[in-house]
Amino acid sequence: MATATAHENHTHTHGSGEGCCGSKTACSTESKAAEPVVVPCPVTITDKAASEVLRAIADYKTGGDATEGEMYLRLRVQGGGCSGFQNKLDLDPTFNEKLDHLFDTAGIKVVIDKRSMLYLSGAVVDFHDDLNKRGFSVTNPNAKGTCGCGSSYSM
Repeated sequence: MATATAHENHTHTHGSGEGCCGSKTACSTESKAAEPVVVPCPVTITDKAASEVLRAIADYKTGGDATEGEMYLRLRVQGGGCSGFQNKLDLDPTFNEKLDHLFDTAGIKVVIDKRSMLYLSGAVVDFHDDLNKRGFSVTNPNAKGTCGCGSSYSM
């Protein structure tokens, strides 16, 4: 008769009269399902930016262009501009498990593609609603320099 013995992170099956872990008898090991690892978002989204993203998602869903399901804030880095790199922010209904990382921060589901993860660690997304400036900004501490207009940077 075989008995199953549950251990901290695996299960062994032993025949009648056999020993357990550490004994010289062979064990059949079945791994338990691993708990999902929660990774903190590498990008900080300020309260003002989060509020504006949530408002934009609500507007999009109530408008005629609404799609069923989730809407994600997609952050990415693209080549371009006079200094080499530009940040892009978009609302996106797609998430690809093979190409993207998914984070839940400030009440928003954030998607960052794996290549962009290399460049965005420590970045801060903010929203400005001032007389001289309205819109989102991404401040990246990894940027070595920016162009004159501030829309692109070098690494």
